[in-house]
Amino acid sequence: MLLHKLVLGQLQTNCYILADEETKEAIVIDVPDQADVILDFLKEKAYIVRYIILTHGHFDHMLALKEVREATGAPLLVHENCADFLKDTIKNLCHYTGVLWEATEADRYLKEGDIIAFGSQTLHVLHTPGHTADCICLLAGDILISGDTLFWRSVGRTDHPTGSLEEEINSIKEKLLPLPANTKVYPGHGPMTTIGDERKENPYLQ
Repeated sequence: MLLHKLVLGQLQTNCYILADEETKEAIVIDVPDQADVILDFLKEKAYIVRYIILTHGHFDHMLALKEVREATGAPLLVHENCADFLKDTIKNLCHYTGVLWEATEADRYLKEGDIIAFGSQTLHVLHTPGHTADCICLLAGDILISGDTLFWRSVGRTDHPTGSLEEEINSIKEKLLPLPANTKVYPGHGPMTTIGDERKENPYLQ
């Protein structure tokens, strides 16, 4: 499986593109902003986008959603708790930042344990509430896309609507830390890390 990272938007949010090398089928995870950059990259690689997935429904992870969705024709997948975030500008933080948002709906709602297939690859859905109630992480072998749940030496802030630090720490300790130490963690912002490093060094998890 191929993994690409684009850092986009005013909050330097990571957009990940996972692709099956043989079939060119791909999944776009989070669409922060700068739809033209995302679409140009997909065109350059000749990828066929099977799905767009949001790790959670905050504005900085989905501002390019409308354009990328229309251009690729790919269905939108989010956790079932994300339905309100796609419509409510207080929950998705557009209200506080002055960003205009047009309410939308997902094509498919995910839950814990769901499997998403593209080409010969599969992603496993882990529901990790805490940063928000709709947060998910996506696991593919030794690759974990952690959204805003787990960062290098940090965790997602929990002072926004539906956030809970207790829930977040529980999500990480119960679902992420038991993964193999060599699991590569690709967060919603900042550099990659590993589960082993975060077990040892993350001050929020000691």
